[in-house]
Amino acid sequence: MATGYITKRAVDALKAASGQLFFWDAGDGAIKGFGVRVTPAGVKSYVYQYRLGGRGAAVRRYTIGRHGEFTPDSARARAIELAEQVRRNIDPLETEAGQRKDRDEKAQEARDLAFAAYAARFLKMHVEPNTPDSYGFAESIVRLHVSPVLDRKPLPEITRRDIVVVIDRIDAAQPSVRRNCFAVMRKLFNWARARGDIKRSPLEGMEPPPLVQSRDRVLSDTELTLAYRAAQTIAYPFGPLFELLFATGQRRDEVAGLDWSELDRTAGLWTLPRERAKNDASNIIPLNRLAIAALDRAAGRGLDASTDWPRSGLVFTTTGKTSVSGYSRAKAKLDARMAELAIEGTTEAAPVTIKPWRVHDARRTLATGLQRLGVRFEVTEAVLNHVSGSRSGIAGVYQRHGWGPEKRAALDAWGTHIEGLLNPAESTGNVVPLRRDA
Repeated sequence: MATGYITKRAVDALKAASGQLFFWDAGDGAIKGFGVRVTPAGVKSYVYQYRLGGRGAAVRRYTIGRHGEFTPDSARARAIELAEQVRRNIDPLETEAGQRKDRDEKAQEARDLAFAAYAARFLKMHVEPNTPDSYGFAESIVRLHVSPVLDRKPLPEITRRDIVVVIDRIDAAQPSVRRNCFAVMRKLFNWARARGDIKRSPLEGMEPPPLVQSRDRVLSDTELTLAYRAAQTIAYPFGPLFELLFATGQRRDEVAGLDWSELDRTAGLWTLPRERAKNDASNIIPLNRLAIAALDRAAGRGLDASTDWPRSGLVFTTTGKTSVSGYSRAKAKLDARMAELAIEGTTEAAPVTIKPWRVHDARRTLATGLQRLGVRFEVTEAVLNHVSGSRSGIAGVYQRHGWGPEKRAALDAWGTHIEGLLNPAESTGNVVPLRRDA
């Protein structure tokens, strides 16, 4: 057993042997149990050897670190700390194991609770099975607005200030996006709190972004004509999707998520299940001629039409597995085509401008149009599947009439109105009288 005072020169001089070689500290100022281990491969490490419980106790050996990472002086200082622990009957190896376990657990927790990874689990485990139609929307909110800011930050470390940063990065001109982002984050953190992954949500006590100001934009007959003609020139899936929106006035996401199994061409009906309805209320939508023509075009997957509709599967899809996305680009294309048609239809030198509008304005345009056509307010609400106004409160509980015939008459009249706009030479007027019972 080699001994001597451990210095850099002494350690550098140690040579590898066929087995492990130990060089123990000795001489003035030596630390009992402090030594250097040399492996057959020549790796030199500083160690500290000790017993707990007297001579009969087992010898334990603590590896301080490699020569080079530690100098003899820094290794000696560490050995002095370990000797003091042993003097106080503390086992350095158990302490080190506990610290290592604590570090490993914290590192694993940081990985498991890193926002981006946790958000993916939230979408897969909570959103997809419970609200599948909201999955694409929630995923895009997280991917575009939240993950770029929070990324790998563990959920327990996310503060209210972090949430403010996420919201502030969204353009103030997009208040609805800010509110939607806040809503998705609130659901995510409430889910995490319910699972015990965090103690409190950082959104607790926070006010959501201001409400979106109510809009009153309604497309004029000229604008509606341009929009519908533009949609007819746009290829599948967005061309016929826009046509169906204008023809029925239903919500964009409900139309985009339409499945062929919900449609009956013979009966001319679309049955929207409550699971897909925004307000959790199913709806039966009669299909007018324009709606059927749009669906025929979708069945033909292009400008050609097909009266042979599939029995199941998404109507508007590019993957066959998920409904369409990329509405902003499609709407921009529709606007550009509307402008082109407007220029083609005028002899004036001044450029034609169309006041900005949103896809949701198609619903308001239909509602306003039905009023012009003399449709009862209750029927309009039934067409739009609203549960406010005449369909809420006591009336909603006791009035169970489905307005089926009235809805069909209203949507047929609306379709005839649009057809008259598209083909004015074949129409005697844009206002179509309804039956007295509508």
